[in-house]
Amino acid sequence: MKQLNLKEDLLINRFKTYFQTVMTIVHDRFFIWAIIALLGFSGFSCEDKKDVLNLPVFEGPLLSMDSIYTKMSDSARIRVILKAPKQNNFESGDREWPKGLFLEYLDKDGTILSTFKADVVHYSAKDNLYKAEGNVVVTNTETGDELNTEELFWDPTKEEFFTERFVTIEADDELHKGEGLRADQDFSSYKILRPQGTIYLEDI
Repeated sequence: MKQLNLKEDLLINRFKTYFQTVMTIVHDRFFIWAIIALLGFSGFSCEDKKDVLNLPVFEGPLLSMDSIYTKMSDSARIRVILKAPKQNNFESGDREWPKGLFLEYLDKDGTILSTFKADVVHYSAKDNLYKAEGNVVVTNTETGDELNTEELFWDPTKEEFFTERFVTIEADDELHKGEGLRADQDFSSYKILRPQGTIYLEDI
């Protein structure tokens, strides 16, 4: 009877050992597969993040408008009237007029002092500065004096125009030429920085 019990105990112990071994193997394999799955998921997530980070940043306008007519005021008085066929507004606050811009500068009574037009104009919100390019023309409506250049900056804070490019100014039957210019916003006062001569139109 004792021998039978010993055999049964031996069988039970062997079964326990076998069962523990099997469970250990299963546990280890499950752990390994869990790690592989986790690493795979992490890798997938990283790839997704890389794809998102590598997406191109949109640099186009947030808003485009047609047939623009805007009145710009200062101290509750209209000082500038802006007209343009198209205007683009950007996230930075910058603006662009890709199809031309026409401005009228007014005095305190609403009389037009000068006009401005250009093929393309960009406005920098950071610098509060307008940059005009292509067939830029500024005219004093009272005297008829006219500025022509290919690039001109307008500073609304200082109320002045300036450029380092070649300019011509037609005034009183004279055509003044040179490089660089500083001028008041109403174009009543101006100076060519590097004059290159004057042509008398009546002699042409």
